[in-house]
Amino acid sequence: MTRLRKCLAPLGSVVALAATAVVPTQLAGASPAAAEASYEWVALGDSYTAGVIPAAGDIFEIPRDGCERTDRSYPQVIDRDLGSLFDLTNVSCGAATIEDVTFRAQQPVGRHLPPISEDPDYPFPAVPPQSEAVRAGTDVVTVGVGGNTLGFADILLKCLELGSDSGGVGTPCKDDLAAGIPARLAKVSRDYDQMLTKIHERGPKAKILAVGYPTVIPADTSKCGYNNLEQFASITNGDLDWLRTDVLEPLNEAIEKSAGAHAATSFVDLYDSSRNHSVCDTGKWVDGIFTHVPDQAALVHPNARGHRNAADHVTSAILNTIG
Repeated sequence: MTRLRKCLAPLGSVVALAATAVVPTQLAGASPAAAEASYEWVALGDSYTAGVIPAAGDIFEIPRDGCERTDRSYPQVIDRDLGSLFDLTNVSCGAATIEDVTFRAQQPVGRHLPPISEDPDYPFPAVPPQSEAVRAGTDVVTVGVGGNTLGFADILLKCLELGSDSGGVGTPCKDDLAAGIPARLAKVSRDYDQMLTKIHERGPKAKILAVGYPTVIPADTSKCGYNNLEQFASITNGDLDWLRTDVLEPLNEAIEKSAGAHAATSFVDLYDSSRNHSVCDTGKWVDGIFTHVPDQAALVHPNARGHRNAADHVTSAILNTIG
């Protein structure tokens, strides 16, 4: 179980996608001076920002730091779309918690996920707290984080374990873990508030975009097949319903509430636009436990299509912040 927990920790086949018309349409009316302006943008976050999995692209940074930022993650997609309009600093990192963004150095895990894979470059040196990349001259900060503070990987692991003995019936994970979820969500809210305060202190003129999480579990969980490793494996449909309504949707609500309580901060909703593209939908934007069994693990992360959707919505929000 310890090994599987490490496999799931980064909560945070490549599809080639053409850029949508969102950016050209919004830039078409800009004056030459505005189009030539260079704004400082810092991207913070966990694996849902960094990319991490092969289905979200190739790792592009050499030498690697173990954070596994991929070239089809949404910050990199936006960077290509917007050309010279923004100067991007992307310090997002797989497995990051809110505290890792705010004040704590993080020890990246790379793709050292035994028994699935051994990373020849592991262990990696610690990376600084992500907020240190924000400076007085920063114009825009995007941040997508919270799932690892909630402990979603551990919750998922427990649901897999308990579901494996259930025959697909009942809600064994809910029965075991539900009582502790409110305290986990309360910690997310406290830590998120502290993080936004720290980001604003370091970048007082920056507009902050708090990026939510996409739809992972469909409203109709009958789409999800029990023991399907390219979906949610042994998690029961009843527990999937509970995870959606009592864990993941409240996580987004906590992030949105924190964003609404802080000046110069806006919430970017990815949930509604991805409702029909969950792990169990045909046109999925989030891959399940595996993208392909047995050689390509995904560990419930967005694929390139999911990052393209995120890029479209974050792009619109970024452009609105600069007028």
